[in-house]
Amino acid sequence: MDSRRLQQFSVLARTGSFTRTARELQLTQSGISHSMKALETETGCRLLDRLGKKVMLTPAGQHLLQHAQNILAEMEAAQDTLAQWGRVGRSRLRLGASASACQYLIPPVLREFKPRFPDHAITLEPGNPSELAEALMHRRIDLALTLEGEREPNLEFHPLFTDELCFLVGPLHSWAKARPVKPEEIPRQSYILYSKRSLTFRLLEDYFRREKVTLNTVIELGSVEAIKELVKLGLGVGILASWVARREIDDGSMIALPLGRRKLTRRWGILHWRGKRLNLAEETFIGLCKSASALLG
Repeated sequence: MDSRRLQQFSVLARTGSFTRTARELQLTQSGISHSMKALETETGCRLLDRLGKKVMLTPAGQHLLQHAQNILAEMEAAQDTLAQWGRVGRSRLRLGASASACQYLIPPVLREFKPRFPDHAITLEPGNPSELAEALMHRRIDLALTLEGEREPNLEFHPLFTDELCFLVGPLHSWAKARPVKPEEIPRQSYILYSKRSLTFRLLEDYFRREKVTLNTVIELGSVEAIKELVKLGLGVGILASWVARREIDDGSMIALPLGRRKLTRRWGILHWRGKRLNLAEETFIGLCKSASALLG
């Protein structure tokens, strides 16, 4: 089978649209249609059902998709390995990570990684969980260090650690000495929260909705450091994981308080293609992430 047809078939199975597949692969829609007809002729099976503009896989198409994804993953792994063997300095590690991981986890990991793989070119793409999953699906990155989001059947999640979100206040805030926080006090405060587009914001919305508590005044920022600075100035209450404010908590410039009797936890881990054969550099990076995350408690 032509590997280009298998790639087109794999993308078509994901998008369910000839138009979107052609746009993503920068090909013509008629070209994609011709390739799929040729693939069906080659396999002797009907692989696709067309329901209006939507494309669905037949049982035979589902079976072929499993093999196609394995074949494409193996081809990519072979190309990466040959690139490492063929040209010194051409090895690469393409990473994706959330903003917090980029700032607090990735630097110490790369400090340990770089001396072991000095010839590797490293790129780092920041993003939220859905953006990083999309980058993996489009093969723009090899590994993503991110929060666990919605399950994607083509991607595999390796857990690293679990954290807990908490209130963060300045030392002069009224809550600094009033522990625990009374539920009736929560709606009376101003809150400084991370981006509304983030998974963390959606988790907070769901948490307080279940607790029947409303956060009335919210300042939205896209920087954890900016949130911490405003909290220290007494301009509001932050809600973050304590490990991103470990230094401030230790020196007393910020106080961490539980959200309530029920904890709000998140799970962090490494995301990559399901069934992908990891090379030595990727396995080493994951091992260093495990070591770094073990020090967060």
